[in-house]
Amino acid sequence: MGEMPELGTIGDKQIAALAGVAPINNDSGRTEGKRSIRGGRYNVRCLLYQAALVASTHNQHLRAFAKRLKEKGKPHKVILIAVARKLLVIANALVAKNQLWRTN
Repeated sequence: MGEMPELGTIGDKQIAALAGVAPINNDSGRTEGKRSIRGGRYNVRCLLYQAALVASTHNQHLRAFAKRLKEKGKPHKVILIAVARKLLVIANALVAKNQLWRTN
């Protein structure tokens, strides 16, 4: 939280870009390159990646999300970055609403 003072004050796409978990286009002219993550805050991205590793196995909602992506044939690292982004979006919403995480 100390590395992301903007948490809760900006939108989901902007917070994902600041953390470096948003896909960045690698296009030039008519060529469509592969999307990849880069830029942003390296330390935050590393922490989110580690949190995604744990959450994708121990949190039932995020485990189901990761399972759906795996069934679609997504690579393992793509799944982890998607879970990391989802964690960040959830944290952004919780801070904005000044609420705690509740499992329903």
